[in-house]
Amino acid sequence: MPTESKNLGDLGEKAAADYLKNKGYGIIERNFENAVGRRLGEIDIIAMDNRENELVFVEVKTRELDKFRNTLPEENITYPKIRKLAKIAGAYLRLRGLEDANYRFDAISVWLDKNGRQAKIKHILSL
Repeated sequence: MPTESKNLGDLGEKAAADYLKNKGYGIIERNFENAVGRRLGEIDIIAMDNRENELVFVEVKTRELDKFRNTLPEENITYPKIRKLAKIAGAYLRLRGLEDANYRFDAISVWLDKNGRQAKIKHILSL
């Protein structure tokens, strides 16, 4: 049974993916995990920034607006988390034969209202 925070996270990831689509990004994958070898973690969204011709690995952090109005979701993206993202991104690039691709890491902060019907989104380019 999914937890309330998992459901909130799923809603935030959907809002972030919709935001990226509306900005002209192509969504390639969501919730990528390496299936081979030691589990390295998960990448929330892998997208293509068609304007910059870059693959974008996106970390999404979601908070409930009423409870966390004065905190920034991206505060939870720590240096160890970025290192972990780099490892899983490297695995993704190797698995897909994209070692020479241009890529970057972005973050999207999402604040959702209690019902998950409205979202405030902040897109941080190049972590």
